[in-house]
Amino acid sequence: MADTRLLSAVLVLGLCAMAGAEKPSPCQCSRMNPENRKNCGFPGITSNQCFAVGCCFDSNVPGVPWCFQPLPKEENQECVMEVSARVNCGYPGISPKDCASKKCCFSDVVPEVPWCFHPKPVQVTCNFRMWLRNPFSVTQGIRDHLLLD
Repeated sequence: MADTRLLSAVLVLGLCAMAGAEKPSPCQCSRMNPENRKNCGFPGITSNQCFAVGCCFDSNVPGVPWCFQPLPKEENQECVMEVSARVNCGYPGISPKDCASKKCCFSDVVPEVPWCFHPKPVQVTCNFRMWLRNPFSVTQGIRDHLLLD
């Protein structure tokens, strides 16, 4: 049993080192509908192991994966959201520049959905509980040592 745990930890750390994983932002995790979570771990994975491979962790919702793939990273956290949550802010064929002039988000990665869409305020929709793991300043601690649970 201890050998299995050790092997799992080594595997997770190895994958993290190979992938250069970075911990997802609060919006990438908290804006994900639990029903849409895609498993990113293994049974018994800890939050630290999950974050180490660049995934989100939330054990508050039973019956869905606790370690799951985050939403795609965006330059602006207000633009991180599921495609189904987008509210159109433009028109078909709008350019990124015209979209930005309307103070909206632009992403043309997914076809047949609004590419120019209204942002969501971070402080309202990216709620999370956090624990600061090291005695850094609050700002640095949030940025570098944020844990979602």
